[in-house]
Amino acid sequence: MAVRFRILGSIEASINGELVDLGPRQQQCVLVALLVNANRPVSGDELIERAWGEKPPPRARNTLYTYLSRLRQALSGSDEVTLLRKQAGYQLQIGEQAIDLHQFRGLIAQARASSEPEVAAGLIRQALDLWRGEALPGLDTPWLHGIRATLLKDRLAAELEYTDLALAVGKHAELLATLASQTEQRPLDERLAGQFMLALYRSGRQADALTHYQRTQARLGDELGIRPSEPLRTLYQQMLTADPVVAAPRGPGAAARAEPDRPASVHLAELPAPRQLPAAPRSFTGRSQEIALLSETIDAHQANAAGGTVVISAIGGAGGIGKTSLALHWAHENADRFPDGQLFVNLRGFDPSGEPRTAESAIRILLAALGVEPNAVPVDLDAQVGLYRSLVADKRMLIVLDNAADAEQVSPLLPGSASCTVLVTSRDRLTSLVNTHGAQPLPLDVLGDAEARALLVQRLGAARVAEEPVAVNELLACCSGLPLALSIVVGRAQEHPEFPLATLAAELRERTNRLGALDEDNDNGVRAVLSWSYVALAPQQARVFALLGLSVGPDISLPAAASLTGVRASQLRPLLRQLERVSLVQQPLPGRYRMHDLIRLYAAEQADRLPDDERSGALCRLLNFYTYTALAGDRLIAPNREQIPIGEPVDGGAPEKPVNTTSATNWFDTEYWCLRAAQIVAMEHGWFRLSWLMTWALANFHGRRGHPRDDLAVCGLGLTAAERLDDPKALGLAHRLLGYAYALNGRHPEAAKHFTIALELQEREQDLRALARTHHSFALALERVGNDELALEHAVESLEIFRSLGDQIGMGRELNAVAWFEARLGNYERARTACAAALRRNVANDDPDGEADTLDTLGFIAYHSGNLAEAREYYERALVHFRAIGHTHYQADIHGHLGEIHRGLGDIAAARAEFVQSRELYRSNRRGADVDRIQRQLNDLDDRPRMQLAT
Repeated sequence: MAVRFRILGSIEASINGELVDLGPRQQQCVLVALLVNANRPVSGDELIERAWGEKPPPRARNTLYTYLSRLRQALSGSDEVTLLRKQAGYQLQIGEQAIDLHQFRGLIAQARASSEPEVAAGLIRQALDLWRGEALPGLDTPWLHGIRATLLKDRLAAELEYTDLALAVGKHAELLATLASQTEQRPLDERLAGQFMLALYRSGRQADALTHYQRTQARLGDELGIRPSEPLRTLYQQMLTADPVVAAPRGPGAAARAEPDRPASVHLAELPAPRQLPAAPRSFTGRSQEIALLSETIDAHQANAAGGTVVISAIGGAGGIGKTSLALHWAHENADRFPDGQLFVNLRGFDPSGEPRTAESAIRILLAALGVEPNAVPVDLDAQVGLYRSLVADKRMLIVLDNAADAEQVSPLLPGSASCTVLVTSRDRLTSLVNTHGAQPLPLDVLGDAEARALLVQRLGAARVAEEPVAVNELLACCSGLPLALSIVVGRAQEHPEFPLATLAAELRERTNRLGALDEDNDNGVRAVLSWSYVALAPQQARVFALLGLSVGPDISLPAAASLTGVRASQLRPLLRQLERVSLVQQPLPGRYRMHDLIRLYAAEQADRLPDDERSGALCRLLNFYTYTALAGDRLIAPNREQIPIGEPVDGGAPEKPVNTTSATNWFDTEYWCLRAAQIVAMEHGWFRLSWLMTWALANFHGRRGHPRDDLAVCGLGLTAAERLDDPKALGLAHRLLGYAYALNGRHPEAAKHFTIALELQEREQDLRALARTHHSFALALERVGNDELALEHAVESLEIFRSLGDQIGMGRELNAVAWFEARLGNYERARTACAAALRRNVANDDPDGEADTLDTLGFIAYHSGNLAEAREYYERALVHFRAIGHTHYQADIHGHLGEIHRGLGDIAAARAEFVQSRELYRSNRRGADVDRIQRQLNDLDDRPRMQLAT
């Protein structure tokens, strides 16, 4: 059965036209080593070195045996190839014409032996046509690098030889487009420059030929400091003097071609409909919504023939997001929609060379595909565009413009016919293309977890993925849904099928090493792909991008970014817009920006290259912004809270100024995870005052939102920070906050320890107001262990201190605390008296927090006295106050109490509504135990008898 091997491009093997699965990359490397040395033995050591390099893994030899066995099995369907074990090693026995590399070399040898230029040119053309792109992409070992470099040299030499032969027989006109592209890629190749000049000259374009010489001369001087070689200078002089030596050859082989002294007319070569699409991606998964949207858009367009050109431009997104893969997958699946052909141009907008393709170069590629003879291409760009649009008019064609730099690069390439469809991929959002040409934007985001997991299953097999669920979850988390990162991970896993996935997950686990682990030492690694966007940025944009890598939370607001970068918000907004335009940042909500995790790691690497003082100053400004805005918000939320010395923010760390309680609470909700991260980063950098102040600012917010576990973490860090400061008052406050956090988490011995230390420090410092508040917090902690008698003693002690200070607000709140514990002890009359005194002070001193707490206590007293209607009234009034101050923690409690009251009154529907509200508030505050408790009450609501009231 016929077997064919192709390595002049991606490696492929086929038997009777059916592709053979060649296994993981290292296995493919082994096969390449055997193919290059076909019919000659290669030792095991050589195979290992060629497949793994100088430092193979410990089990490489065992893996090699596995690969050889798999290759025998894969090739067993053909009797034309045999993998033999010989004394000197392993040998692939095969006819060399079955391998494109050996076929290439054989044709070149025949051409060089021929004495007839026409025949020799035809043989070399056959040899070059065997190439399908870069040889062996993705296979990287030192030996393979050397083979690839050698093959590239052989190919370039063959191209130059072919051009010399083709020029000798008068094929200058048909060489022009190819030579133009080659000289763009290799501008310092003087032999190539001479060939291009000769083709231009013989096509009647003497001025263009001389201009190209001058351009080459300037570039050689600027980049290499040399002048053109003697042959190139001689050729230039011959063209200046119209020497007959450089005239087009005449004779049978050249008679049908354009003469230099005859202007060319537009002539279309007889070509089949162009089918220029690169191969479809081999493993494509997900994107079902995007694919459907593309198809729906085309359907709508084709149903409306009067519409303009359809451009689905915003197949856009960050580097590595899978834009080209989506475009090619859809294009191949829908090729039958476009019977007149499919055109493809890589515009190189974001490319390692850093030089986007010019519109003229792209147009020439399109015209050549449409069959326009090179000598018939107009010189003027507008004329080229007009010819192109004329040729595609009324044709049902697909034009794929890949990797566009911006809308300006794309606009000249748009056909004018409504019958055509254009797909553009770009990291740029191409806004003007959408606005001006009606392009349909299709932005791509990362793959969801299900799609990313499906990709791993498709490439690695369901069994291997199911075998290590923990490692798979970690790999998915590290790749954050970026298709390029997932593909690299899959490739590395396929290279080592014997390695557990946990090994790869461990390598990716450390954030500082992650980009390195996702690098492939070529232009296709994550770091390299992101760099193409970065190098295209203007200096100020690049600086902002790098500094965003220092941001400490999951996202960042415009004011926070202004503090971080030291750029005013009005000036920063357009810079961020530019970064968003090229998909380096996203704006999921107005004024909030975020980066994909891997892009952020890349930005942080760029930030590491900035001077230390610039980087440290930027981070310090950001942390000051968060800390001092939080402190300002805390004062609005709790204006009657004791004040502590906070100092001033650093220059540039300008805090926001919330205007009221609602805006302050909303700011805390929005920035919460940024604030948590800011506190940690402040500690890591030794900015202990900032870390302590953040603890203080967050403690009250935690109480309102009911985040006990978070409070414990924040207050623990706050105590560590306070211990580093020479500030006994801050230390006492930190112990108090941590003591209460321990109490909320049910860790009562630790709570008592920290309260005791706080009381000792505050008594020593005679910090009476702080001392009173610590007694108050200690009382609330004791309530949680049922020690209401001792709790009452601490509340009374606190009340006496506030009374001695003449602190009316403190007295009002502590009278309520005394009332609460009296009520819990069953002393309802004393409790009512204390509540009445507390409520008078709450109202007189405009203390809504204290008033809400006191009404809650009165509701408790009425409920446990059997007065349900009165209890409902108090709780409903308390609820109004708790809503006004944004205290969702107590709102949840009140709704639960009201649910019990309505159940006691027999109103099951009202009880259910109150319990549901309570459950949802507990859920939003992440209070799982309370959610479960309320859910049980809901489940039992219809079955349990009416509550018996306590008296």
